[in-house]
This record gives sequence, structure tokens and C-alpha cells, in this order.
Amino acid sequence: VQLQASGGGLVQPGGSLTLSCTVSGFSLVNYAIAWFRQAPGKEREGVSGIGASDGRIFNADPAKGRFTISKDNAKNTAYLQMNNLKPEDTAIYYCAALRFGAGTLWESDYDYWGQGTQVTVSS
Repeated sequence: VQLQASGGGLVQPGGSLTLSCTVSGFSLVNYAIAWFRQAPGKEREGVSGIGASDGRIFNADPAKGRFTISKDNAKNTAYLQMNNLKPEDTAIYYCAALRFGAGTLWESDYDYWGQGTQVTVSS
């Protein structure tokens, strides 16, 4: 079981990035996916999650109106589209998976984690 997060990089304030989380070893069909992030000197926090069965989405306040989570079960890949990025979005972004999960943002619920991808928002 492996999750591979990718798509991070350096972007100017106001710019956009799309993160991908490619899963191997299991099918995403029955799994919730959530994105978490950890900024330097801060604890890891939930960003956005999508439920396994109903696709219900949970967004933390920083993500509302700017980030969109989705998952393509056929490609076994989840995405986080991030728009209007701000310097405070700078962090390592992690994807996590939970079988039959609801997509909520409780870090301790998640069984499988990717290695993280760095997002830096700076001019």
C-alpha cells in the first residue's frame, strides 16, 4: 500500500497548483482521501477531505473558497486544486487514506499516508 503525493512547487501569491495523490496497492473506490499540511514550526493540520462512498467534502477554513478536492477512482488518484495561493499556504502537503472513511479531518483516523510534497508560495 503506497500513496505518492506530487505536484508541489514554488508559486507566486495568487497563483495555482494542483496536487496529486496516486495510490497503489488498493482501490480508491472504498477509501476516503484527505489532505493535511504542516508549515515550518507548526503542527500538521487538516486541509480538505472527501468521503469514500458519498463523496462528501470537508474543508478547513483556510481551504474554503480556494481549494477543491476530488478523486478519480478509475485513475486511483486524488487531487487538490489550490487557487489564489497565499504565503501562509506554504507547507508540506500530505495525502492520507482511510477505508470507508467519511472524509473528515481527524488526523488520527487515517491509516495510510503519503510522503508529502512541498508547496512554497512566495514572490
